[in-house]
Amino acid sequence: MNALVIYDSQYGNTERIAQAVADALSAVGHARAVRLDPTHPIDFQQLDLLVIGSPTHGWSATPAMLSFLEQVPAEQWHDLAVACFDTRFPLPRWMTGSAAKAIGEKLRAIGVALLAPAESFFVRGRRGPLPVDELNRAVGWGRMLLTTFAELHPAAHT
Repeated sequence: MNALVIYDSQYGNTERIAQAVADALSAVGHARAVRLDPTHPIDFQQLDLLVIGSPTHGWSATPAMLSFLEQVPAEQWHDLAVACFDTRFPLPRWMTGSAAKAIGEKLRAIGVALLAPAESFFVRGRRGPLPVDELNRAVGWGRMLLTTFAELHPAAHT
């Protein structure tokens, strides 16, 4: 399996979650975490699983992440398992918004079915830090993605 975790991060918290997820995914195949960079397009060829992460910014994903999602041609998403996550305050979603929810809605609008429900990881303040257990939750979420992917795509899980 070949997996990519693409993320945007303002204070490093989303980056730490992305790396923890990539580390979990690397248990089976190749996985890496890459910061979103509009000057370097993402090569979707040879990818089996794409995980997208963003901090919650103004109740949604960052402008850079939203722009990235709008620029990817719809055919790039075919035959690709996709999951998304965000980092946000540990309050009800109706109070904080959710980048993952916004990403998931954009993906569903173009016909992408998410591998798993969008996930939120929590930060203690605007700049963090992450509570200690959030990195462990990210690893567990990554492992859950592996299990779900293997059930849906047994031939690719080698």
